[in-house]
Amino acid sequence: MPVIRRAGGAAVVGAAGAGVWGTLIERTAFTLRRHTVRALPAGAPELNVLHISDLHMAPWQRKKQRFVRELGELAPDLVIDTGDNLGHDLGLLGLKAALEPFRGVPGLTVWGSNDYWAPEPKNPLRYFAGVSMQSEEPRRLDTDAAGEFLAELGWSDLNNAATRLTVRGVTIDAVGVDDPHRGYDELDEAADQLTALRSNGPADLTIGVAHAPYRRVLDAFTADGADLLFAGHTHGGQVCVPGYGALVTNCDIPREQVKGLSTWTAVGRTARLHVSAGLGTSIWAPVRFACRPEATLLTLTS
Repeated sequence: MPVIRRAGGAAVVGAAGAGVWGTLIERTAFTLRRHTVRALPAGAPELNVLHISDLHMAPWQRKKQRFVRELGELAPDLVIDTGDNLGHDLGLLGLKAALEPFRGVPGLTVWGSNDYWAPEPKNPLRYFAGVSMQSEEPRRLDTDAAGEFLAELGWSDLNNAATRLTVRGVTIDAVGVDDPHRGYDELDEAADQLTALRSNGPADLTIGVAHAPYRRVLDAFTADGADLLFAGHTHGGQVCVPGYGALVTNCDIPREQVKGLSTWTAVGRTARLHVSAGLGTSIWAPVRFACRPEATLLTLTS
C-alpha cells in the first residue's frame, strides 16, 4: 500500500508540474517554424509566406503582441492569417498593436468563430470530450471593426471568396471560406469566384485558405486545383503527449496532420497542406503542453 500511495503521489505532483509548465511557461514560449516548399513554376523568384493563426488576442497580452510585431522583421512577401484573431471584447486593441508592422504587406485572411463570438467560461477538460460546440446565447464581438482594420493593412478578405494578386511577379489565385467549424463555409460561392478569376487566364499558384481544416473543405480546394492549403483552428492539439502527439484535433482532420506540413489528396490530385498550431488559446483554457505556440515562415521555391 505505501508503494501505491507513493506512486499516486508522484503522479499528482507530475500532473501539477505539467500544469504549471503549460500555463506559466510553454503557453507563451512563442516559436517561429520554417519550411521550404517547392510550389512555384520554373524561373519564379522565391516567396516568403508568413502563416499566423489563432492569436485569440486579449489587450493585456503584450508578450504575444511583441512577438508578432517582431515577425515583421522577416519582411515576408505575403501573410496568411487563418483566423481566430480575437479572444476578448477588447481584443482588437491588441490585434492592432501586433499587426501594424505588416501594413502594406499583401495578406489573405479568413474568420474563425472566435472572431465572431466572445469566449465563455467553461471547463477546459471539455475540449477533450469531442468537437467543441457554441452556447445558445454567445456574446457578439465587433467583427466588422476587425475586418476594417485588416482591410486597412491591405489584406484581402477570403471569407467565401476568391481573389487574384501578384507578388514579386508571381500570379496567385487565392480561394477561401468562412469558418467551417460553425458551418459558415459556402464552398460553391467560393468556387464560382475562383472560376471567374480563371477566365482571365491561369495563375502561377493557387492557394486555399480556411480556419478549420475539415475534410470537405480540403477536398474541395484540392479538387479545384489548389497547390497549397492553409488552416489553423486545431492549436496542434494544445495539450499533447510527448512521443504520441495530439489527443484531439477539434475537427475531422486525421490526428497525425493536426499541425505542420503534410500532403492532402482528393480526386487524384495532391496539394501541400500546412496547419498552424497557432499562437494563442482561449483565455478560459490558458495552457499548452508539448505544443508550443507558433508562427511559420514558408519559403516557396520553383
